[in-house]
Amino acid sequence: MKQRLQKCIAAAGLCSRRTAEAWIEAGRVRVNGRVAALGESADADTDEITVDGEPLSRPQQKCYLMLNKPRGFVCTMSDEKGRPTVAELVKGCGARVVPVGRLDYDSEGLLLLTNDGEWLQRFLHPKYEIDKVYRVSVTGAVENAAEALSALRELDGEPIRPARVKALRTGQGRAELEITIHEGKNRQIRRMCAAVGLRVTRLRRIAEHHIRLGSLPVGKWRMLTADEIGACGKKQS
Repeated sequence: MKQRLQKCIAAAGLCSRRTAEAWIEAGRVRVNGRVAALGESADADTDEITVDGEPLSRPQQKCYLMLNKPRGFVCTMSDEKGRPTVAELVKGCGARVVPVGRLDYDSEGLLLLTNDGEWLQRFLHPKYEIDKVYRVSVTGAVENAAEALSALRELDGEPIRPARVKALRTGQGRAELEITIHEGKNRQIRRMCAAVGLRVTRLRRIAEHHIRLGSLPVGKWRMLTADEIGACGKKQS
């Protein structure tokens, strides 16, 4: 059955539809040997669809999992610098999955991975405003740190939505904060902390939407439950 090319690519688990559209516009996608055009349709069962010269695989069984990412791993499936990747930690899951968003090299905690491009897109698209909750250990100007972070409306000249910040522990130039954001700009929390005189010593994501890390050991992964998978797209309360 013919369907939009970007949907074929997303169904194969390579990326979201939006990313697939960018690949098509960049000339990276071919159908039956010719460069594809945005808006084109194809049949994944009868047409030869390639991305960067590699044939599109048949749609896989949908796979959704969470990983408790340790520090010192990059959120890519391969790394040109030879650094450890999260792909090494989930290689036993039985499917080719990709990260839903990112945690930087020095950050840890909840990382979702999937081969469902539509589900991935719902997490990444700004309109869904998915809450991401972090536990952050800081040093420096900790007095009134929660208030200062909550009041930030601009970061390096770029407007940001207000974060929800709670001080969990404070004392002796150190504090532990719970910070909730949903924009997820590059290294946003570290940059926010630096802007109010704080240095991050540990950053751990503990929840996204209704999905919580819980007691999953560091470096381990588990499949999401049906309720967790279905929670994406439901309004958060």
